[in-house]
Amino acid sequence: MTLEVNNVRVDIGENRLLDDISFYIAPGTITALVGHNGAGKSTLMKTILGIMDKSSGQIVINEKFDLNENFLACKQSISYLPEEPLLLTELTVMQHFQLYGMSYGIAEKDLLKRVDHYVRNFELNDKLNEYPESLSKGMRQKVQTICALIPDTPIMLIDEPYMGLDVYAVDYFEEVMKEKAKNGTSILLTTHQLDRVKHFADEYIMLQRGAMLSKGPIADFQTIQRRSKE
Repeated sequence: MTLEVNNVRVDIGENRLLDDISFYIAPGTITALVGHNGAGKSTLMKTILGIMDKSSGQIVINEKFDLNENFLACKQSISYLPEEPLLLTELTVMQHFQLYGMSYGIAEKDLLKRVDHYVRNFELNDKLNEYPESLSKGMRQKVQTICALIPDTPIMLIDEPYMGLDVYAVDYFEEVMKEKAKNGTSILLTTHQLDRVKHFADEYIMLQRGAMLSKGPIADFQTIQRRSKE
């Protein structure tokens, strides 16, 4: 499934957060969204999700579902991994997984199979009945990561995938991303660990101060230049 962003602009008051952003992500590809802190990466993610309103432009899923006109269809086509875990204090780890399963209409049998697979590989087998407050930051991040993986959507948005994960979890998550892309999932991810991403991403998009500075094959990406002082 494709993700198409056409001339998207986001303004808050007199501040322009995104300026005329356009790109296309083909099925089965991994695109790295790069740039300095404050470049607009997370803002772009939230705009694609519909969390932030765009001032103008168009976001289209699979060349037919417009975010404004088919909001629910677009939301159900996308899973999102935020930079910081967004877990509910009153729900156990397993209840979070069940909530995501219900939200995406996953059959209970399929849900349990996916949960079992991911908790074993992320080493969370003994944490299913725990509440978020009793978990370390790394474990909470693993829970949030599994929540994003459970729906098996055609499009994934991943904001800083390595944040809080140990080296073993990072290696496993990379393998999962590669496998999902191989099966047709379109992945857009942000990261500051560019050396890792360059080994498996296909394309890159570079933002600077809310505008697109460059884009192209990941092999053509060199480095993020130091910001000039103003």
